[in-house]
Amino acid sequence: MTKFGELISVDKPVLIDFYADWDEVENSLDILRDVAAALGDRAKVIKIDIKKNETLADALRVKGNPTFMIYKNGEMKWRQTGHQDANTLIGLVQQYF
Repeated sequence: MTKFGELISVDKPVLIDFYADWDEVENSLDILRDVAAALGDRAKVIKIDIKKNETLADALRVKGNPTFMIYKNGEMKWRQTGHQDANTLIGLVQQYF
């Protein structure tokens, strides 16, 4: 979990998609690519596999799939479970520039 702390302790927003491999991964990847392209280097966009990172998912109480979180400076700013479209995610992340 030390690496997770390093990932979220930056001064730009970090959008994290906690997903499971049985989810519609391709569709989700396309959405996150669009989000990352729109935000450029002003934010980080990360996917974390719940099954490969069970300890982290449990620590953050990730129960639904997918679960999105936005962190900035190590602090969670937003969290939502369920599918989100690219424009919604872009707008949410932009609030934390």
